[in-house]
Amino acid sequence: MKLYTDYPLKDITTMHLDVRCKYFAEYSSINDLLELLNSAAYKQCGKSMHIGGGSNLVFTGDYDGMLLHSQIRFITVVSEDNNHVTLEVGAGVVWDSFVKHCIANKYYGAENLSGIPGEVGASAVQNIGSYGVEVGELITRVHCIDKDSGNAVTFDNASCKYAYRDSVFKNEIPPRHIVTSVEYTLSKSPKFTLTYGPLKELADNPSLSMQDVREAILTIRNSKLPNPDETGSVGSFFKNPIIDSAKFEALKATYPTIPHYPAANGKVKVPAGWLIENAGLKGARIGGACVYPKQCLVIANIDNASPADIVAMCRHVTDTVAEKYGIALHPEANII
Repeated sequence: MKLYTDYPLKDITTMHLDVRCKYFAEYSSINDLLELLNSAAYKQCGKSMHIGGGSNLVFTGDYDGMLLHSQIRFITVVSEDNNHVTLEVGAGVVWDSFVKHCIANKYYGAENLSGIPGEVGASAVQNIGSYGVEVGELITRVHCIDKDSGNAVTFDNASCKYAYRDSVFKNEIPPRHIVTSVEYTLSKSPKFTLTYGPLKELADNPSLSMQDVREAILTIRNSKLPNPDETGSVGSFFKNPIIDSAKFEALKATYPTIPHYPAANGKVKVPAGWLIENAGLKGARIGGACVYPKQCLVIANIDNASPADIVAMCRHVTDTVAEKYGIALHPEANII
């Protein structure tokens, strides 16, 4: 266990805001975590929060508490047959490293999630998704520690209550369970999801490989999203809104070319990036924050933005979209 005080968060969060936390603690095993939860520093800190790769966090100021971070890193086979393999993966494993491991071993299912920043533990909390795949479709079990009791708790897939960018863990107030490892079940036979626009053309390739899909997805991501090592962002800042069919038909009457996708219960998903761009916000700037010109779903830190700049830009975008379309945008980013 490692414990630091007055710790800078600029380099461990992808928005790269100049903020600090009172305590920053890292642990490399469940025993380490339990020791930390029983420590005087933890009990006296007042408040705490667990973080992963810092790729979905926007701190509005210094955090007067303890941030916990997992360094539990392993990948092991839990079960395997001719058709499927189930892997248990430590929460501190970098997500894209896990994807590369799957591709190297010809385990199908995670390749569409290539390039997503962050760590395995957060994947199970956020239900990360991209290009037609959500990680909740792959997760079998999530292993946790109940930080209130110190007991080990395992959630099966149904208990995780996965929905679009949502899970039971996101709705715990205050958060109670710390993810220690996640089990994923993957296919050992070729099984591709190529429904997303530019990926459809790959279906004509009879020798298509997971690496081909990965490279196509990384090319798409790199053409739209800023490199977090160069430009601060949390990737997609807003969720794509899901609206009822009557609301969508009314919008379509005014905006005939509005893109859309079917959602559950007869509802319609509308791309937030389209709404933002067509509201005239492309490249809009407040202080050091801007709506990223290549992908309006992104709020970028382009010039040493302050937390206030990011929050003001978020509010400006949501207010403008609500006024123009009557649609409420909700952040995908976790604003602290």
